[in-house]
Amino acid sequence: MGELPYRQRSTGRTYDVVAHARAGALATAALLLTGVLAGCEGGSDDKGGGTAASPAPPASDAPPGADGLPASLTSQRPDWQRCEAPEGGEAPGADWRCATVEVPLDYAKPKGDTLGIALIRKEATDRDKRLGSMLFNFGGPGGSGVSILPRAAASYTTLNTRYDLVGFDPRGVARSAGVRCRDDQDQDTAYQGVDMTPDTAAEEAAFMKDGADFGAGCARMSGRVLPYVGTVNAARDMDLIRQVLGDEKLTYFGMSYGTELGGTYAHLFPRRVGRTVFDAVVDPTADSTGHARNQTIGFQRALDNYFTDRGEDPEAGTRRVAALLKRIDAKPLPTGTDRELNESLAITGIVLPLYSRESWPTLTRALARAEDGDGAPLLRLADSYNGRDGSGHYDTQNHSQRAISCADGRARPTVAEAKALLPEFEKLSPVFGPFLAWDTAGWCSGWPVAGEHDDPEASAPGAGPILVVGTTGDPATPYEGARRMADELGEGVGVLLTNKGEGHGAYGGNSCVTATVDSYFLDGEVPADGKTCS
Repeated sequence: MGELPYRQRSTGRTYDVVAHARAGALATAALLLTGVLAGCEGGSDDKGGGTAASPAPPASDAPPGADGLPASLTSQRPDWQRCEAPEGGEAPGADWRCATVEVPLDYAKPKGDTLGIALIRKEATDRDKRLGSMLFNFGGPGGSGVSILPRAAASYTTLNTRYDLVGFDPRGVARSAGVRCRDDQDQDTAYQGVDMTPDTAAEEAAFMKDGADFGAGCARMSGRVLPYVGTVNAARDMDLIRQVLGDEKLTYFGMSYGTELGGTYAHLFPRRVGRTVFDAVVDPTADSTGHARNQTIGFQRALDNYFTDRGEDPEAGTRRVAALLKRIDAKPLPTGTDRELNESLAITGIVLPLYSRESWPTLTRALARAEDGDGAPLLRLADSYNGRDGSGHYDTQNHSQRAISCADGRARPTVAEAKALLPEFEKLSPVFGPFLAWDTAGWCSGWPVAGEHDDPEASAPGAGPILVVGTTGDPATPYEGARRMADELGEGVGVLLTNKGEGHGAYGGNSCVTATVDSYFLDGEVPADGKTCS
């Protein structure tokens, strides 16, 4: 299946798609396209002034063990050891230590089977002024915090002076009983042979069958954990991690899907919320179709901004790209290898560089080559997005991402329901609309596990202030979702910080946003709700 954006991927891999050296909200993307920078320029326009306050409530809801967890879990102390190299990578430096924390497989049976959650930590550099641990989630769902955090750590040097930086692989991801659903050959076959915007009854049947086959593979290869990999369970794991790290409150930095995970945690444990920041924010009010609609709007907005930046009329540019995709659908492009660039891979290749303004020149070159009949550059971008390396090996982030989002979302749209969306979605974006409309039906087609909810719950009465950072040109988690998250968290909890710029995430790319977030984490200084950075 195509792994375009967050539909709850907050739609797929889409919210987390482009590598960025600054890491910030795009660190999951560091898995995808090394060397592409994301972000926007610094500067500020503070509308309303700030207030000084401590965002951490004074006490936990209850002592360890009050959640019904056995002392064997709540009294764990991580055994920090030198880290092993991740698959296909290098071991992090000597400052990093790794450990495993056991959590219940099923929180309804807290004394039953367990699974191990992988952690990585870099201790605070100023031990005398240490504030505690800061837990990160870089999105996906399915991003490996154990792999990403060491690569991204340079962006958090200031925070690391007073916080231990802690990353983790959520349940169902990488070292934490990572979900696996099919092998590399089957993955290649699907990407090359399944049309993600089917035009005939036969293509529709193949599209839906591939989704069902993927789910069946997950059940066959990862059936033990598949029912338990949803976001609510991951949020409960975070609270157990908080306890075993010895923190009264959870200090948390969530990006992209990590904002949904953080919102879920805040809803479940509002009085355990410490200083918390959400960047590149998922709309908590949207169901699966709403996420697809949001992303259709967001990616088209980014494409329009790209063409405007080039001095090209956005409508004309969009028509040109849509016509190119139509030609590729009819006749895939050669790439100089035994693989062709089909329409679905071309769309994926276009999506990736829209995650950051700095990668727009890459898109320009790839589109020009495709219009000249060479699909190789767009295929390389699609491979980066899909986690395929030069040897043909795929990582399993797409597997984990789908398993988590389908465990969360209850909706299972039909072919007829996807078709009914096509006129609206094509009007919103002739480039991305058809892909995302069809994706509503294909993503969890025939999934073997029932979903938990229509949309996540993020209301958190009693929590301290949570800083919610939205970027106006964010393609994968459009800006409107940040305002809805701030509202959903509740009055006095959600504090909106607007970044006027492009790209998926703001921290590390905008100096005003970065300084505001650092002051909040380090000094407890809460900005005025509605502050704007540009």
